[in-house]
Amino acid sequence: MELRLLHYFVTLAEELHFSRAAQRLSISQPPLSVAIKQLEQELQAQLFERSSKGVRLTAAGEHLLGKARQLLALSRQAAQETRDVAEGTRGHLRLGFVGSSLYRGLPQALERLQQSHPQVRVDMLEANSGEQILGLQQMRLDVALVHSIQPPEGMESRLIVEEPFVVCLPEQHALRGRASIDLADLRHDRLILFSSLVSPAYHQRIYDMCLAHGFAPEVRHEVRHWLSVISLVSLGQGVALVPAALERVGMPHLVFRPLQGAHPSSEMLAMWRRSPANPLVQVLLECLRQAAAELQ
Repeated sequence: MELRLLHYFVTLAEELHFSRAAQRLSISQPPLSVAIKQLEQELQAQLFERSSKGVRLTAAGEHLLGKARQLLALSRQAAQETRDVAEGTRGHLRLGFVGSSLYRGLPQALERLQQSHPQVRVDMLEANSGEQILGLQQMRLDVALVHSIQPPEGMESRLIVEEPFVVCLPEQHALRGRASIDLADLRHDRLILFSSLVSPAYHQRIYDMCLAHGFAPEVRHEVRHWLSVISLVSLGQGVALVPAALERVGMPHLVFRPLQGAHPSSEMLAMWRRSPANPLVQVLLECLRQAAAELQ
């Protein structure tokens, strides 16, 4: 059944007068009569009884009226929701993230998104950068929050956070009293590192920072998550170089100190497919930008 015919039918059922119904529909009466006959022929049922006293619904027409109103309402709802999705005010966003993003404005950005776009559903997956890139390529994710990594072909990226590495020490460490630390002074400490399998770029960056200061670090542990890194430091298992955002974790028995001199920074990027693009990605990026700016 054409929605147009159902619309004509409902209007006539409400007016029970061909002239008034045609006027509401902004058409002449003959096309309305033709449309009603077409609908009756399609349904093989008489919907109206016509007499000198006027027009009234048959039992079949009464039954169809409720169903037609439901179908027309569903049609309007589907059209509106489709427009909302296209405009990025409604829909579904599949977000991948690295653990450090939880301390770099992601929770605040999601709160902003929920307040401004309450009809948007966000599904989240914590994964390392490589796993997230694969998720984007296989269209299992719409946007990924990753450590510094070169975007593959067909991907767009935007820098969300750039911040220094800081030294994370157990609270009883001999260097805890210094205002800042020369990286070379850690040459005799055991280092706790982010796993090279999980994030080879981060692993290599920290390793190269140590080499630039004249020593190859003795790696005590390699772990998958930044929280695991600082947890092991708090237990006295070694020291670590971590993004400054991890100071916000508030874990006890830790001391954070800035590094002396110039060093490579720690970065978090947002990455997404160039096509097909989910319009909600740009909405989230703006929320992330605002949240990151407020944390500075």
